[in-house]
Parts: sequence; C-alpha cells; structure tokens
Amino acid sequence: MKTFWMTLLSKASRRWSLHHHHPYSAFEEESVCLLQYVQIAIVFGGETLEHTFNMCRGNFDFLVRLPDPLLLYIISYLDLEDIARLSQVSRRLEMLCNSEKLWEMTVENLTGKITPEMRTMAQDVGWKQFFFTNKVQLQRRRAKKHDSDESLSD
Repeated sequence: MKTFWMTLLSKASRRWSLHHHHPYSAFEEESVCLLQYVQIAIVFGGETLEHTFNMCRGNFDFLVRLPDPLLLYIISYLDLEDIARLSQVSRRLEMLCNSEKLWEMTVENLTGKITPEMRTMAQDVGWKQFFFTNKVQLQRRRAKKHDSDESLSD
C-alpha cells in the first residue's frame, strides 16, 4: 500500500516540479491537491483521509468507528430479525453477529444469569446453537423475569 502512495507521490511531485514556475492551471491545481492528499494519506493513513472526505461530504458512519465490545453490547439487545439483517451489512458486522461472544451476551440478557450448567452446554455446542436450541425456555424465563420486575416496581 505504501509503495502505491509513494509512486503516486513521486509522479505528482515530478509534474509539480515541471510546472511550478507557471501560473496555476486547472491541471496544476489538481496536481497540487493530489500531492497534498497523498501526503496526508502517507502521514495519517488512507482510512483517515477517506473518513475526512466522507465527513466533509456529510457521510457519517459512526458504527464503523465504534469498538467491537460496544457494538456487541448494542447488538445483543436487538431482535433476531434485526441481527440477521445487520449481519448482511458488512463483513465486520457479519463476524460480530455470528460471534460466540454476542450469543453468550444475548443468552445472559434474556436469562439474567448464566449458570455453570448453561456454560457447560454452550461449550459443547456453541452459544449460538445453545440459544436457538433453548429459545423457548429462554423466552419463558424472560417473561417471568419481566413479570417479576413489573411486580417489584408496583
């Protein structure tokens, strides 16, 4: 990647040196901008440059900037249909939506606590499989927990 930027930088600087003594033409201004972009990309990285361009254009993608643990925490509260849709957005989100950590957090959110027996079963089959195998039981526990929370608040 750096060799690409270095090649681009050397080409842009050669063009600049050939024409620097003349008043700016549209081509020269474009070359100067290209040179500045390349320098920014070398110093800060291509992702930072692209992110800056997107911000200037009004294209904000805050999800990309969130760390994985925070995304997992947020995703763990989504409905199953939303998790399935989210997994199709990008490779990173697909990886997170299918991660064992997400499904462990989802089970914990639904049950309130992961027992040693649950952990043992999940080690055998995986948290995602454990969740779907025990979904009906987990929904019953969640309903009981919700009912008990409401009775405590009354």
